[in-house]
Order: sequence, then C-alpha cells, then structure tokens
Amino acid sequence: MKRLIPLVVLCAALCGCGKVIPADDEVAVVPLPERVVKGQGTFLLTASTEAVLLSGDDSLACVTGALDEVLEPVFGKGLRVRHADVPLDGALNISCDAAMPADGYRLEITPGRAEIVGGSAAGAFYAVQTLRQLIPAAAYGAANVRAVELPVVTIEDKPCLGYRGMMLDVCRHFSPIGEVKRFIDILALHKLNVFHWHLTDDVGWRVEIKKYPLLTEIGSKRAYTQLDGWQSTKMEEKLYSGYYTQEQIKEIVAYAKERGITVIPEIDFPAHCAAVFSAYSNLACRDLKRDVPGYFGAKIPTKLYGQKDWNRTLCMGKEESLQFVYDVLDEICEMFDSPYIHLGGDEAPMDEWKKCPNCQRVMKENNLKNEKELQGWFENKLSQFLKTKDRQMIGWNEILAAENVNKSDKNIVAQYWTPIRDRKAEEYVNNGGKMIMSNHQSFYFDMPYAKYPLKKTYEYKPENFGVTKDNVKNVLGVEGEVWTEWIRDRERLEMLVFPRMQALSEVAWSPEEKRDFADFKARLDDFKPTFDALGINYAVDKISLPKNPFKRSKILKLFSKGNTDLENQLNAQYKAKGER
Repeated sequence: MKRLIPLVVLCAALCGCGKVIPADDEVAVVPLPERVVKGQGTFLLTASTEAVLLSGDDSLACVTGALDEVLEPVFGKGLRVRHADVPLDGALNISCDAAMPADGYRLEITPGRAEIVGGSAAGAFYAVQTLRQLIPAAAYGAANVRAVELPVVTIEDKPCLGYRGMMLDVCRHFSPIGEVKRFIDILALHKLNVFHWHLTDDVGWRVEIKKYPLLTEIGSKRAYTQLDGWQSTKMEEKLYSGYYTQEQIKEIVAYAKERGITVIPEIDFPAHCAAVFSAYSNLACRDLKRDVPGYFGAKIPTKLYGQKDWNRTLCMGKEESLQFVYDVLDEICEMFDSPYIHLGGDEAPMDEWKKCPNCQRVMKENNLKNEKELQGWFENKLSQFLKTKDRQMIGWNEILAAENVNKSDKNIVAQYWTPIRDRKAEEYVNNGGKMIMSNHQSFYFDMPYAKYPLKKTYEYKPENFGVTKDNVKNVLGVEGEVWTEWIRDRERLEMLVFPRMQALSEVAWSPEEKRDFADFKARLDDFKPTFDALGINYAVDKISLPKNPFKRSKILKLFSKGNTDLENQLNAQYKAKGER
C-alpha cells in the first residue's frame, strides 16, 4: 500500500528521539469484525519492534511484506523479521492455526506484545489490514515518528462471504498499470478478495493476444470519444488508446495474489465486440470494415462519423468465429490463474443473427427455436470449453434468458446486475444455481449518489432481489461495479467509490445481524482521517448521504443532460470548506 502514501512521509527520522503518536480513543474498524474486546492500556510499536514468525510457512512472507507497506510510511523502514518457537515480548508475533477458518484471524494486542494468528496466510494478511486501521492516522502525516501506541484489544474475525469483489472497467477509459495497482491496494485494505477486470468492449480491446495481434494494434485505439453523457452527440476528436501486454497482465496477477486477491478477467462474448471487428471484420455476420467506435452504451446512433451500418455481435455460424473465441480463451487462461473467467454475455443484439444464413443454418442443425436459444447454445459451448481448462464461467444474468442454457451445469455462475427484477435469474439461484450479486441499485458505483445514496449499498439484502432465505447459501458473494463511461480521472473515480466500497466491504464481510448503519457511519467518520493520509478522495456526507429531495432531483436531471461531474465539483467545494 506504500504507493498510496505521499513520498514525503517516508523521511520519518529513525533516531531514538522523536514523536510518540497516541492511540485513538475508539477501536473503529471497517468492515466490522465479528468480535472486539477492548482492554486497558497500549502497546508501543516502534521502528525497532521485531516481527517474529512462529511458523515455517513460506507463504507468511506476504504478511511481513504487508506489514512493511503499513509501517515504512510511518518509520521509514519495515520491521526486522526473525523466527522463534514461542511468542516474544515486545514483538509482533505472527503464526497460523489450521484449526481456524482459512480467512479468519485473531489479533491480540497486550501492553507487552502483539499477536497475529491466521487460519492461513490470507487470514494473517487480513489481520494486518485491521492493524493498519488501529494505527492513528496522525502517524502517516507526522515527521520524526519514534513510536505509535496501539490500543489493547482482542479481535476475532472471519468473513461471511467467500466472494468479495470490485470491478474496474478499463475499456471506456484506460487505467495505467500503476493506477490498477493502487486500486488493488485499496481493495486489500478493505479485505476484498476479487478484482474483476473488464478488459474488452465495443470501444476498446485492452489485452494482448499474440495469435491475433491486430486486436491491440487496431482494436485498442479509437479516433473519438463521447463526452457529456448518454444523450450527447458531442465528441472529443482525439486519439485514445491503451492496452496491457501479457507480461503486464502477469505482473498485475502476481501483485494481486500477494495481497490475497484473485484477478478475474472479463472478455465479452458474443456481444460488445465492435473493437474485435475493427481488427478482424470477417468474424461478424457481415464483413464490414469499421473503425473502433467512440460512442458508449447499448444504443449507438449509427449516423455518426459515417458509420451507418456496423456490427457488435460475433457470428454464431462461422467456424472461424468460434475458433477465435477458443484461441483467445487459451491465452487468457495462460495469463490468469483465477478459477473463474467472465465472458460477459449481456446486451447481445440479435438482428444480425436473424438475417445471417450461417446463423440460421446452425439454428436449424441444432433444433434451436429462436435467436435467444442460439445464444444459449453458444454459452453452453463456452462453459464446456472452460471446463476442459478447469475453469468456471461467469456471465451477466442475461445469459439465463434462453430455456436451453444448461442450468444444471454447475460450471456456470450468473452475475445479477439488472435494475429490473429478472425472474429467470431468481429462479436460477433459488434452484441451486450459483450467483454473484451486483444489483444496480446497491452496487453500481458509477451512478450519482443522488440516485443511489450510500445507505442503498449498506442496506443491501439478497432477499430484496428475489433470493429466498433458504437459498441465500447459493449466493457466492457481492461485487461493486465501476463503469468508466463518464469517469476520466482518478479523482472522480475515488469520489464515487468511497465510501461506497466501505459499505460493500461490510456487507460482504460482517454478519448481517450485527450490521447497523448508524454504527457504521460513526466508524466511517473515524476512518476519514486515514483517507486523507492515504490521499484518497472520498465523498463527504452532503454528497454520499443527500437529504434534500429537491437537490437530488436537480442533480439527477443535470446528470441526464450531460453534467456528469457535478457531484465531484460540489464535493471539492464542500471539502474546501471543511466538510467531511
């Protein structure tokens, strides 16, 4: 996480004199731990405090690395590491206990020593993230820090959900590799364990595929980009480009793995493929030569820039189209070690299939009643292909629309996103199908707070979206989405994500019966100085918790007319006045 800290802080003096930063009065941890018992007194953590490993497990190296990233910005260096058979006084002792849940941990701080016990290295890593929150925020902004006080406390904790994710769209607006790492760092801080990476779409292909070099040589570049919202036809006529090499992809996967995070790639098929066809037009139903479009959304004005006729959907009847998909997935599976591959499957226009003789031939050969079943046939083929790679397929809930989708195939995981209730998605999860919940109303973090206030995220329950109590067990977890149509820089992205990510983390981690919004809000307020210390832009209360219905309506109206940055501008004004 050291990338989050201003470099100036790293010059903290290492001599014996210097400041002692007192412990905060409250133990305010987000997400809420399962059990917190506060004691009396403090433990003094200094630059000379040792990290003692009580296990020979090499995986604990990621834990000491995490400690270094926490403490280097405070002391200018990490802790010296040594091995021992028993816990030592005056030290931070780290061990694993196989009897604990793998992601669980116990953090015990006494006046004499501190102990981290994880069910695995992952659990111990989460304990470090809790420890990070116990370090007073003032320590990160102070010079010449000699020591920090940690409160005497025992915290026992484990997550409720196994899948705790965030998605970042890098197709509409590209994120350089350093920004991707920063995003992953922030996920780790909040004990999230999945980074869903949206790498391909109509407006840009962002991952190198060596067998198809034109995907990045041509498909990663667009000559114009839509500005000012969904209804606008205003374009920025400027070359926009960016993609990740396979080596960079592997670097990110390894970086995330060190922080207990799995990277799930999303490669969209059969729709959202306009960038594919800019490079390989033969893969569409009609071989039309078109540039990468710069207009966002599902409904594209086809008269822009002379593109009166174009394709977005792969041909289902051409062998080369299907082989292209398999070839791409071969390389994707080599780059990513995730057990899941996300294949999109949403918003597939079927007009081309209706007119395509090749698609119609496949429908006839396979006794498919309509084009929805043609997509179902395709999704089944992809699921079976991934099964040969020991991977599971994730698709947006639209993949369940066709009756012929093999819903008994345990290799298919659906991700429920649509703002309108989807009966087929609800039937799927209530009949044993596995589901990730990303419901628009709670987890679409690119939307204005005026539309979805912070409380909407915090008060999420699967039962609100048709999951019966008996089938909540089929929900793998939850995921927040950051689509970047109107997010062109880090400042705006962070304002929309924080503090929503905190609410998401608590929904994913903490027992529902213990969650209370007022208590969460109090802990969030205590966390805000840490946001400031880490240089994270967050939405103040006036933005994240809007109270005036007239102002909310006005913001939404202006947003729909193209003023997509208004909340961020207002947030900056409020912060300048001292609002939090």
